[in-house]
Amino acid sequence: MAVGVMMQFSSGSNEAYDRLLDQLGLAGGSAPDGVICHMAGETSDGFRVVEAWESAEAFGRFVARRPAAGSSLEGFPPPRVTIWDLHHVIVAGPAGAVSM
Repeated sequence: MAVGVMMQFSSGSNEAYDRLLDQLGLAGGSAPDGVICHMAGETSDGFRVVEAWESAEAFGRFVARRPAAGSSLEGFPPPRVTIWDLHHVIVAGPAGAVSM
């Protein structure tokens, strides 16, 4: 079953996030296996990542293969992670990364 994943960081910046993507091998819009969509950005209280994954297991495999994802890098402390079952997902437009 598809799941939503929200990672709330108490600090972080868009610039640090871009460097972290480089470290994780995800720069240029490449998506890890199992991710349906990914959104990230600064918030008034830190930094937030919201994703849809094909399954909780797919998300777990990603985290397990990339130890950096669970540790503090580029000024990002370990996040508060929320995972929930998704009932409905819509992804519109062409595939690939979009910079806002």
